[in-house]
Amino acid sequence: MDFVKPAEVLQSMVEAGESKARMNRVQMLIRGFLAGAILAFATTMAYTAVSQTSVGLAGALIFPAGFVIIILLGLELVTGNFAMLPLAMMKRRITWMDMLRNYFWVITGHLLGCAFYVLLYGMTITKMGTDMSNPLIQTLIQTSEAKTLGYQHLGGAGIVLVIIKAILCNWMVTLGAVMAMTSTSTLGKIVAMWLPITIFFAQGFEHAVVNMFVIPAGMMLGAQVSLADWWLWNQIPVLVGNLIGGAVFTGLGLYAAHHWGNPIKLTSSKLATIQGGRSGLASSDVAPKMGTRS
Repeated sequence: MDFVKPAEVLQSMVEAGESKARMNRVQMLIRGFLAGAILAFATTMAYTAVSQTSVGLAGALIFPAGFVIIILLGLELVTGNFAMLPLAMMKRRITWMDMLRNYFWVITGHLLGCAFYVLLYGMTITKMGTDMSNPLIQTLIQTSEAKTLGYQHLGGAGIVLVIIKAILCNWMVTLGAVMAMTSTSTLGKIVAMWLPITIFFAQGFEHAVVNMFVIPAGMMLGAQVSLADWWLWNQIPVLVGNLIGGAVFTGLGLYAAHHWGNPIKLTSSKLATIQGGRSGLASSDVAPKMGTRS
């Protein structure tokens, strides 16, 4: 059986949070860069599927491929870290500064990775700036404006709305990261991760890293969106909402469900010692080794 029990998954989350926080900043930056670019790849692939099929769900069924690649390769995705690190901090394995340090460097890596892909993809779909007829150009422009100006037109209610959509998004995204820990087989991990990621993408919720690609891409292609519009009406509130969704509804929620009132205590043992190494994602360095038994 390759199923990992919830109590062991919770232990894995704490240990993963600690491991991620202890990583050096160069590794955080590089792994954040790669994760941002890969998620941008998945986003354009999803948009392409929708454009070719005219079926919105087609994109949602394909998009999780990027998330799966990121998790299986042990890269850093800040939205997943929003659940792991607060839990490790609550268990006093790391400090506030450790957590914020991870968030800063990983987000910086995401921005650089997404910007790099924006540049290359923009040159690709415009044929080096000579052809603006690709339908995905208008998709990116309209999406960029909808994710910023659409909320701006609602005023204060727009900020509340974008935060709510970000909370709902990362509730599912962090469940995807956690579900990877429920199996020790590669196939099991892939299937488990795919489900919650499809749920979030199909409903148009707000994901901070996806938006680090979509909005700048739209701006580069001609969207009437300023840097202030991007950060004030989307990126900052989405990061806040994603943090709440991951830390409260996944991290704290699972901790409460499996620990509060339960005599079983989380130990400080390393993940590799849990049930003979059965865990989901211990750290970026050991993830590729663990969970490949099938």
